Amino acid sequence: MDHSKHIPMTDAELTAQNLKGANVYGPGDENIGDISHLHGTPPNAQVVLDVGGFLGIGAKTVALPLSSLNFMRDESGTAHATTTMTKDQLKNLPEHTD
Repeated sequence: MDHSKHIPMTDAELTAQNLKGANVYGPGDENIGDISHLHGTPPNAQVVLDVGGFLGIGAKTVALPLSSLNFMRDESGTAHATTTMTKDQLKNLPEHTD
């Protein structure tokens, strides 16, 4: 997927409703997880991300600052994010518990 042609999301669009379930892509365009929910309110929110696993089974839940992800919409308007972190780097983060 060529993210360079996707439209960056505005700060006003970075809401829990818009981001829940969004795919997160790492280096090499690998789908590394999905956004479960947000803690707090933007711009200081934490993104809770399910990393790895299949259909939520075996996934590890981690939290990242909202600012550490680049959010955009693809040609169909679907929200997603990119990060410079790899799946392994995310899996090495402490597990997030609600």
